Amino acid sequence: MMAVEMMVMALFMVMFMMNPAGLNPMMMVHQHRLSIIAGAVAFFILAAMALFSSFPADPLPAGLDPVRSLGHEMLGDSMLIFESAGIVLLATMIGVVVLSSHRGRYGAAEEGSVPPGLEPGGDPAGQPEKGESEGGHEHHHHHH
Repeated sequence: MMAVEMMVMALFMVMFMMNPAGLNPMMMVHQHRLSIIAGAVAFFILAAMALFSSFPADPLPAGLDPVRSLGHEMLGDSMLIFESAGIVLLATMIGVVVLSSHRGRYGAAEEGSVPPGLEPGGDPAGQPEKGESEGGHEHHHHHH
């Protein structure tokens, strides 16, 4: 279940992130020096706690399977229900992606979709002006 949850989180992060894969250089920290100092202080406090505290040394009984016992403790007799619900949710997410991906951002993807115009009914936004698309220079002569 946690693997499915982490996959969903990664999908949503990629979908809604402002700067996926660092394509746009930006600084996303407001108080840069204060955040570095706070991170260093937290690291040293946690490192000191890990190094200087005494941890319990209680060994587990030999026949105990900790994963199985934890699952029974948390979910009890409803383990099958939760596992099947996880599989159904995974199948639902895959189905939603498959059903929605045939449509592109500005219309059906296989029909050569174009972005909408800036004015209603206008030329598609981001398209070159007529006459500029061939790469050559076209001069407009006005005959009087």
